[in-house]
Amino acid sequence: MKAIMVREYGGPEVMKLEEAPGLKPDAGQVKIRVKAVGVNPVEAYMRSGAFKPPLPFTPGTDAAGTVEAVGEGVAGIKAGDRVYTSGTLTGAYAEETLCKESQAHVLPDNVSFAQGACLGVPYATAYRGLFRRAWAAPAETVLIHGATGGVGIAAVQLARAAGLRIIGTGGSEKGMELAGREGAHHVVNHHAKDHVEQILKLTNGRGVDVIIEFLSNVNLGRDLKLVAPNGRVVVIGSRGTVEIDPRDAMGKDAVITAMSIFNATENELKSIHAAIRAGLENGTLRPVIGEELKLADARQAHHNIMEKSAFGKIVLIP
Repeated sequence: MKAIMVREYGGPEVMKLEEAPGLKPDAGQVKIRVKAVGVNPVEAYMRSGAFKPPLPFTPGTDAAGTVEAVGEGVAGIKAGDRVYTSGTLTGAYAEETLCKESQAHVLPDNVSFAQGACLGVPYATAYRGLFRRAWAAPAETVLIHGATGGVGIAAVQLARAAGLRIIGTGGSEKGMELAGREGAHHVVNHHAKDHVEQILKLTNGRGVDVIIEFLSNVNLGRDLKLVAPNGRVVVIGSRGTVEIDPRDAMGKDAVITAMSIFNATENELKSIHAAIRAGLENGTLRPVIGEELKLADARQAHHNIMEKSAFGKIVLIP
């Protein structure tokens, strides 16, 4: 089979498509013939050496495809099943991957493989941020910064299905239209100099109850001015350091919390993916594909995910 290999840390050019041995599942493992791969920013950080997985490695946690074989003791998944992954043992940027049984989830027939590859990190992250870290409740107002990317769109759809009032931000007309189409009640251009004032005006000056923050090194200080009394800011992403004034949080009894989906327990993930499957089946969750590239174009995918304005999810097709 073919797989993307990283043998040294560095830029996208260190990723190379190579021939690799075929895989065989051990006890408790599932072998998947990969039909689509989801590309996430964390994989660019791993490739670059910001996070340092042992070398060499195949990047990726999110894939969708069909089960080719299962190891001894696997009971909930069988050969021929359509599945998506929430983690892998051997990497997702490949024609085949191995995962634990707990990392393989049935993909409903109404969801394409490309859409299935968008679920593992983005939808689980959005769900955990909204409902396990912020404890968002119906009728509350949520601000989703960057509501046009994979996690942002997932958060919009999940929040809309749960009865929250949604203010999204985007950086392009195309992205803003997408956020509105997927369920945001209001969309603000975060490049506008007065976007903070626009958001406050939408809440009659009260502020928002929950903020889902993907670029905290830029926005966290402003977030504390936007949050309502007893509001919660969930830090999901950051690309550097930030200076804040704690008084902005103290005066409102505001909470700043943070999360990584990779810290979730197996039982927590089981619950999260049960909720995701229900949303896929009833149509409230609809992953949006922004760009499909060949597996061999993984370098371009990593460039795009870090340098271009977010619009849906980037997917690799083996």
